[in-house]
Amino acid sequence: MNSPSHHKAAINIYWALFPVIATVGMLAYNVGVYGDNAVGGSNQFILLMGGAVSALVGFRHHVTYHSMITHVSDNLKSTTGSILILLMVGALSGSWLVSGIIPAMIYYGLKLLNPAIFLPAALIVCSVVSLATGSSWSTSATVGIALVGIGKAVGIPQAMVAGAVISGAYFGDKLSPMSDTTNLAPAMAGTDLFTHVRYMTITTVPSYIVTMIAFIIMSFTLHPHGSADTGVIMSAIGQSFHITPLLFLVPGLVIFMIVKKTQPLIALLAGTLLGGAFALVFQPHVLAQVAGVEKLDFVSAYKGIMNALTVKTSIVTGDTALNDLFSSKGMGGMLDTIWLIICAMVFGGVMEAIGALHKLSSSLLKMATSVFGLFASTVASCLAVNLTASDQYLAIVVPGKMFAEPFRDKGLAPENLSRTLEDSGTVTSALIPWNTCGAYQSGVLGVGTLDYLPYAVFNYVSPFITLLFAALNIKIKKLAGK
Repeated sequence: MNSPSHHKAAINIYWALFPVIATVGMLAYNVGVYGDNAVGGSNQFILLMGGAVSALVGFRHHVTYHSMITHVSDNLKSTTGSILILLMVGALSGSWLVSGIIPAMIYYGLKLLNPAIFLPAALIVCSVVSLATGSSWSTSATVGIALVGIGKAVGIPQAMVAGAVISGAYFGDKLSPMSDTTNLAPAMAGTDLFTHVRYMTITTVPSYIVTMIAFIIMSFTLHPHGSADTGVIMSAIGQSFHITPLLFLVPGLVIFMIVKKTQPLIALLAGTLLGGAFALVFQPHVLAQVAGVEKLDFVSAYKGIMNALTVKTSIVTGDTALNDLFSSKGMGGMLDTIWLIICAMVFGGVMEAIGALHKLSSSLLKMATSVFGLFASTVASCLAVNLTASDQYLAIVVPGKMFAEPFRDKGLAPENLSRTLEDSGTVTSALIPWNTCGAYQSGVLGVGTLDYLPYAVFNYVSPFITLLFAALNIKIKKLAGK
C-alpha cells in the first residue's frame, strides 16, 4: 500500500535519506559493540529506533500517526506466510536431526574425501552439510575445522582448504530452506520461500560450477601426502545414530513436493512429521536421550519429538566437535529472525508511509535507467551495508526494503530482488574482516579473512554471475502483464 501522493511529493531526497543514514549509522555502531550477538535483540531495537527517526521526519511533513501505523500493519500482514514458514523450518531441522537424516548426510558426505581430490571433495562435503543444517557457521565450526586440520596433515595450504570450506558452506546456506537468510530474503522482497530457492538455482548453479572447476585446477598444482583420516568422526556418527540410505526417503519426498510446486508450509509439515516417524523407527535411543529417559514409552517418545520440534536439542556423541553440529534450536531458534523481520517491517512501513521509500526508489530509477543498472545498484547497496553495518542480515533487510518498489516499477518479479539480495548480501559478508561473518569464519577456522579471500571462489563469483545474467537478460522474470 502506498501513501498518498501529496506525502510522496512533499518529501525531498535529503529528508528521505536521513532515516536510512541514521539507521545504518546506528546499526554499524551497534554491531561494533555486540559483534555476532547483535542479531539477538539489539539490532531489532535499532530498527525500531530507525522507525522512530522516520516517524519524526513524517510528523515534520504532516503525515499522521494513523497513516504510519496502517502502513506498518500492512507490512506485517505481508510477512505472515514467511513467519509461519520460518517456524516450520525450525521444526523440520529438529525433526531431521533426531531422525538421523542430517547425520546421514554428513556421514555419506565424509566418505567422499580423498587426498588427490581433497579440495573439490571438501567443497562438496561442506555443501552437503550446510544444505542439511541450513547454517554456514555450524558447518565451518564443525566439519570445517576438521577439514582444515586434515588438509594441514596431508600438506594442503590452510587458506585453500578454508576457501573450499567457506565456498561450500555458503552455497548450502544460500540454498537450504532451513537457512535464516534464505527465508529472510523472500520475506523482504515479497515472494515465497520455494519460488526464491528455485529461482536462485539459476545463478547459484553456474557459480558453483565455476567454483568446482577452480578447485579442480588448484588440485593439479598440489602434491598431498598421507591419507584423509575421517574415521574418528564417522565412527562417532555411526555410534550415535543408526545410519541407513533409507533415511534419504524423507528429503527425497520433500524435494519431490517442492518440484511439484506444493505449498511450502505443506511440504515442510510433511517433512517434519515424516522425520518424527523415522526417528521412532530408526533412532529410538536418540529420542530417549532427548526425552531424558532410559527406556522409551509413548509419553517419552511424544516428549522427545516435541522437544526436538520446538526447543533446543543437543545429541551427545563421542566427538565434542560433532556435539555442536548435532544440535538444533527447533521453532524457538527461529524467533530471533522473526523478531528481526517484524522490526524491519516497522521501519519499512513508516518509511513507506512518509513517502521516503517512494522518493528513494524513484531517485534510484532515474539513476538506474536500465534493468542492469537496477541490479547493479542492488548489488552495490548490499556490499555497502555489509561494509558499513557489518552484518549479513542487514545487508538483506535494508536494500530489500529500499529496492522492492523499484523492481515492481520496472515490471520485475520479486524473486529477481530476493535472488540478488542473496547473491550479493549473504555471500560477500564472509569476505569482509570486520563483518560479523568474516570475523567469525576467520576465528573459527584459524585463517585470516584476507588469506582465505582469494580461495573463497563461490563468495565473490556469485555477485558477478548475477550481474552477468542481468546484463545479458538471462532468466529475468517479469511481473504478469508487464
